[in-house]
Amino acid sequence: MKPASREPGAVRVPAGLHLQSRFFAATAGAWRALARLESAAVRELTDPIDIDRPLYVTSLPRSGTTIVVEMLEQHPELTAHRYSDFPNVWTPYWRNYLLQRTRRERPQPIERAHRDRIEVSNDSPEAVEEVLWMHFFAGRHDQAINQVLDGGQRNPDFDAFYRDQIRKLLAVRGARRYLAKGNYNLARIRYLLALFPDARFLVPVRDPLPHIGSLMKQHALFTRSSETDPRIPLQLALSGHYEFGPGRRAVNYGDDSAVEAIHAAWADGREAEGWSRVWAATYGHLLAQIESDPAVARAVLLFRYEDLCTRSEAVIDRILAHGELDAAPFAPIRARYADKLSLPGYYRAEFDDAERAAIEDHCAAVHARLLDRCQSHRG
Repeated sequence: MKPASREPGAVRVPAGLHLQSRFFAATAGAWRALARLESAAVRELTDPIDIDRPLYVTSLPRSGTTIVVEMLEQHPELTAHRYSDFPNVWTPYWRNYLLQRTRRERPQPIERAHRDRIEVSNDSPEAVEEVLWMHFFAGRHDQAINQVLDGGQRNPDFDAFYRDQIRKLLAVRGARRYLAKGNYNLARIRYLLALFPDARFLVPVRDPLPHIGSLMKQHALFTRSSETDPRIPLQLALSGHYEFGPGRRAVNYGDDSAVEAIHAAWADGREAEGWSRVWAATYGHLLAQIESDPAVARAVLLFRYEDLCTRSEAVIDRILAHGELDAAPFAPIRARYADKLSLPGYYRAEFDDAERAAIEDHCAAVHARLLDRCQSHRG
């Protein structure tokens, strides 16, 4: 989605994109069959490709995942799904092949719908693969269903399709390794590790007060914009985004009562409390995985968003080392981002005493554990 030109701070859904999104959602079965045909047609190109150390960037939204993926996709070894890969996520080889041969000029970036200084174009990396998870796994984003997928819950059809999807993207882009952004992958780390044991996960975490303030700001923006553009909630659902707006849903990490408490707070207008519960449940789930599973602990790098903005070079170096990425060709990109990264100055979260108390009550213990983990990852 793009910012509206007529109303500062508003969001709009381009009519053409919305119609295409609805078409591809309604005909997903046919496109899945066409995807199998594409895979067979390019098998000689994709079979020799090993899916080597895929790199997943995941966290709660508004924690810095977008800037991390934007930066890393410029590494010559990596490629990710992009805005242009949606809504036709199904045939990445043919779609990208045609685009590479018909495009006359590169699209110009504009500030994205979130109004957060980040400029994007159709060539920018984006969380596109969520459409595939929703297609192959029934009940994705149903709050009544435990959304956690671990290594014991296999879907062979998805596994084969997903491997082919990644290989086709690598082949058509001439890249060696796959990069993915996806907030909901926090609930799938063990599933992905069972599929790719050498996968690596990058998880930026943000201090609760500014993070919850940013989440509240984005929800208000998408909710307000939905009043003038009723296509927004459906568009978000079609693309697998349930974080903000009238259709927002908390992720069920296996605790039904936690989900009920989150939505009860929101329904009662206690926004800060609801988001505090989301924050604590999300990172509490992540820490439980790290603390109970050595494979997860080895695969996950936790780092503070604030450190990324203020100690950029050191954090970028840790990211490169954890991802086992060659630092030499990345040096100019590292220098550019170290120069431009900074803490947000375009808004300030303001809370009353009751809201601050709710945030402290729900987040303090989890936050302390996160800080300990981030500190240990500094070495």
